[in-house]
Amino acid sequence: MEKLVYALWQRAGRSADELRDALLHQLCPALAPLEVVHGVRFAVADSAVAPAAARRMESHPPVPTALLTLWVDFAGAAAAWEPLIDGFVERRSAYQVMEAEPLVSQRAHPSAAGARVHGMCQVVFMRKPARLDKNAWLSIWKDSHTRVAIETQSTFGYRQNLVTRELGGETLPFDAIVEEHFPPEAMASDHAFYNTGGDELLLQQRMTAMMESCARFIDFEHIDVIPMSEYVIRPLAAP
Repeated sequence: MEKLVYALWQRAGRSADELRDALLHQLCPALAPLEVVHGVRFAVADSAVAPAAARRMESHPPVPTALLTLWVDFAGAAAAWEPLIDGFVERRSAYQVMEAEPLVSQRAHPSAAGARVHGMCQVVFMRKPARLDKNAWLSIWKDSHTRVAIETQSTFGYRQNLVTRELGGETLPFDAIVEEHFPPEAMASDHAFYNTGGDELLLQQRMTAMMESCARFIDFEHIDVIPMSEYVIRPLAAP
């Protein structure tokens, strides 16, 4: 089983909400009959996450409008599904990834197939800093920063996708794609984002701890942060 992540850009003149509806009601039903596709999920920067606009970071504009995740038998069979995807978007990038999920969002906030997942999904594209070799980078991110992120934020879902291969399209060279789920209040409130209960001193402490930890392994010149709404269409397995 292989996990594929597609970054999608909407067509000119089409809103993110229109792309969301097309993915939900046209593309995903078209993918459903494919025996080689075992799981489908997408996220989109639609109007529901407009309150989180201040959290966007765009180092490589224009950033993707949506993120489509597929679990497939074999990435080499992409001719079965990529023409379907191409019919709905202006452009795409494709990545094969290895997933870790320190926090499973569906355990905290289960959602029905095709329903919007609670809160917002903050999608992050990032590169390994040139100053770190891969093992050092992974050690900081996986073995150290993960706990900092969970302890300092109101995250209820956290996926770490390590890019193992770029699969074509107009692909930017990212090393990881992160998906973090936050409650709806966190879109516009730093106190809700950092789960402080309104304590200003705790907010400053948690923001500082998080930023200092991020600075150890993130190249801020090559990071894109995009608040999105997530939809689980076909879960790979019961969480």
